[in-house]
Amino acid sequence: MVSQLTGRTLEGGNKVALVLGSGGARGYAHIGVIEALEARGFEIISIAGCSMGALIGGIYASGKLPEYREWVCNLDYLDVLKLVDVTWSPMGAMRANKVMSKLEELVGDRLIEELPIPVTTVATDLVRQREVWFQNGPLLRAIRASIAVPGVITPVHIGEQVLVDGGLLNPLPMMPILAAHEADFVVAVNVTAHSPQPVTLEELLPQQESDDSRTALERDRDANIGGWMEEVRATTRRLWGGLGGGADDSDDDETVDLRGKREWGKLDMILESFDITQAALAKYKVAGYPPDVLIEIPKTVCSTYEFHRANDLIRLGRHLADQALERRMPSIASDATE
Repeated sequence: MVSQLTGRTLEGGNKVALVLGSGGARGYAHIGVIEALEARGFEIISIAGCSMGALIGGIYASGKLPEYREWVCNLDYLDVLKLVDVTWSPMGAMRANKVMSKLEELVGDRLIEELPIPVTTVATDLVRQREVWFQNGPLLRAIRASIAVPGVITPVHIGEQVLVDGGLLNPLPMMPILAAHEADFVVAVNVTAHSPQPVTLEELLPQQESDDSRTALERDRDANIGGWMEEVRATTRRLWGGLGGGADDSDDDETVDLRGKREWGKLDMILESFDITQAALAKYKVAGYPPDVLIEIPKTVCSTYEFHRANDLIRLGRHLADQALERRMPSIASDATE
């Protein structure tokens, strides 16, 4: 079997060029995919990532993925809420400073060109309306630019550039890894995949990893997603109340409540619209540059902002990676040790 992009024979080769797509919390599945590849002895020699894919790819290349994994797998819905640093900037609703501070604790002041694995992160320049590839310079600045969802997370300004999420133009960046000539094959992970019917995360996980085998803490986290969302909405309403004044009057309270719900509805609308656009663009990228192994995470498995579900999403990524490898390269996949 010959790689469509590298022209090499897949059997016997173990060097992988990895493409990690954007998709918010579903990007945790990238961790599971990396674990599945490493379990089979594959060597990842090049990474291109967008948004959450840029974050996971950069953390992996810096050698800090185990520490990052441990951190996110212990976040519950209230921990995630505490990471939301709201701003009233017209450029976005959040700053992402708390998340970036944690990443700085993990990786420090690393330069992309000094990483042991070549990494390309993709952002979008709103001024020139084009993609921007980061292949050198500060890693955290590149990640921060790539995760700046328009209207949600404030952009990064570099010179005359106004940089936002790369998913706006290229949610699955296939082109950067085409230069990875030493790779034996290309693996792409699309975490905004369409599915014929909506499918849940629980439906896709293997039976032995269903609710019955999860810890009480994990079950409690999932059961309380409604509570977490209500906390977010309540925070939004309180912020509006702080701006409104005269909150003692019941009519004003009702106005503040409705206004907060309306603003949160706008955020939901932005994220869902962005998801739909990314899903369509990713399909075009796959059609134009088909990878040797495509791992697709349906976008219905969770919402963009369900960052408290890392454990299940990582397991899902590994499970779907196993299936994809077995379909494409059964002789290699069958040699894997659990």
